[in-house]
Parts: sequence; structure tokens; C-alpha cells
Amino acid sequence: MQMGTRWAVGAETPARLPQLVVDAVKSIEAELEGIDTSLLRWTLTWLEGNPVVELDDGTVIRYSGGEVFVVAATE
Repeated sequence: MQMGTRWAVGAETPARLPQLVVDAVKSIEAELEGIDTSLLRWTLTWLEGNPVVELDDGTVIRYSGGEVFVVAATE
């Protein structure tokens, strides 16, 4: 696993993310509208060359084989 970067909800995503992952991030952020996200951050790591993006609330976006898989946070 290789560390990537962290960024705040609503901030620009890292340029090297595939567009499908960027779209998934934006979709999840749209669902958070109206919620205080000032302390939430995304963490990007790379697993076997594929991005794994995790929100501090436990939501995970995985990209593999040209597909995006989202695992929603559990409450």
C-alpha cells in the first residue's frame, strides 16, 4: 500500500484520480449537503496500483478493473 494524500470535503480532488472516482467523491459529498463537514477529510491510498479513497466517516471508494465500488459508512 502506498500513501497518497488527504483533502477536505468540498476541496479539489487529486488530479491523478480516475474520473469515475472523482464522480463518486462528488456524489457522496452531494449527499452530505446540510451536514457540518468542516472536520471531515478524504484519505487517498494506493493498493496494487489502484486508488482507495476513504472518508473519515468510514465511507470507502475503491477503483479496480475500470469500475468503482462504494462501501457506505455504517452508523
